[in-house]
Amino acid sequence: MTVLPDPTVRYFKTVRTDRQGPVLSIELNTPEQGNVVTDTMLDELLAVLDAQDPDVRVVVLSGAGADFCLGGDRSEFAEQLAQDPTGGGIRGSGAKARRVCEALSTNPAVTIARVQGKAIGAGLALALACDLRVGAETATFRLPELALGLPTAWGGLLPRLLNEVGAARVRELVLTCRAFDAREARDLSILQNVVPENDLDAAVRTWAAPVVRRSPTALRVTKHLFNAYASATRLADVTVLDAELLASALAANEYTTGKASRQTGHLF
Repeated sequence: MTVLPDPTVRYFKTVRTDRQGPVLSIELNTPEQGNVVTDTMLDELLAVLDAQDPDVRVVVLSGAGADFCLGGDRSEFAEQLAQDPTGGGIRGSGAKARRVCEALSTNPAVTIARVQGKAIGAGLALALACDLRVGAETATFRLPELALGLPTAWGGLLPRLLNEVGAARVRELVLTCRAFDAREARDLSILQNVVPENDLDAAVRTWAAPVVRRSPTALRVTKHLFNAYASATRLADVTVLDAELLASALAANEYTTGKASRQTGHLF
């Protein structure tokens, strides 16, 4: 018997999408690389989010394989610096990162992060940009930027952390670069729910089920209100400087010399 492809599923180079009625699932889909964030992935996430159907009420962001996302691809950053030592390519990627995170946080639909394994640096930023975040009991998190000689400047991560967690706790996580588990992440409000890994999908459905019944207008206005009140707590939106800060730090950092170009894996 011939099995026809599911018309609701679309595969890109680095992401996979699945539309089921009012629920759009977006999966980071390079598990062999730990779903590290590349320029291609940012482009594809932007393409999916920019083309999102207005009838979508819930967007679920997940990662294929063992880990949600191991952060940015340091080998790609080394290549970008080799091509342009002034950091022009990194500025472009940083601007895309900010647009992706803003597209998640200001999305008219409710965005849900489904986190398993490790969520490191940029991976944590993507999850934190979502409205609701559920993690497996075995999930772990880390902000390693300072240990790599970099500022915490990717996708507007720092102001979101400050808004969700609070300055004192964020300062400790950023300065020590230590890993923390799902239970602590819930205590910090980085996660709102922690479940066994096998129950992640059920937890997502539990949140999505009532949301899809809400008035789309009321849902959209409520999302606008949440974002407006969060923005009101900031004197200025300095996330516009994230790409510039990251590019400048990488260009000046000894990490980005020949040694970096020979290494692979996550950058932050």
